[in-house]
Amino acid sequence: MRSLYFLVVGILLGVTLFKSEAASWFRIFEMFHFESFHMYGIIGTAVGLGVIVVQIIKRKKLKGYNGNPITFADKEKRKYSYILGGIFFGLGWALAGACPGPMFTLLGSGYLSLIVVILSGIAGTFVYGLLRDKLPH
Repeated sequence: MRSLYFLVVGILLGVTLFKSEAASWFRIFEMFHFESFHMYGIIGTAVGLGVIVVQIIKRKKLKGYNGNPITFADKEKRKYSYILGGIFFGLGWALAGACPGPMFTLLGSGYLSLIVVILSGIAGTFVYGLLRDKLPH
């Protein structure tokens, strides 16, 4: 039953991404050329809402669906790693025209060329898993 719930939420997220044009290659292109505020507004709203929800979870000590308390681990202060990772993520986003969330939305919308992007993302994740112990963390 829980899987059905997650499937429905995922479908609603996909429809929302598509209808808000967050999955639109044109909107992403506009964002990277600083021609439109549309995507920055969506991303900024998501970040702001995320901050508010995390604060509510922490202050009210909410529990997850399985009854366990929701905890947030502190991150290490490694600015170089985050900057380098952000650059690679942004380059991949700019080259593919989609970040990981909307990739599946676009595939579901009939853009079959996204299969190449999804398979490349999976391959990149696999290669990272192989090299993770050798990378500076």
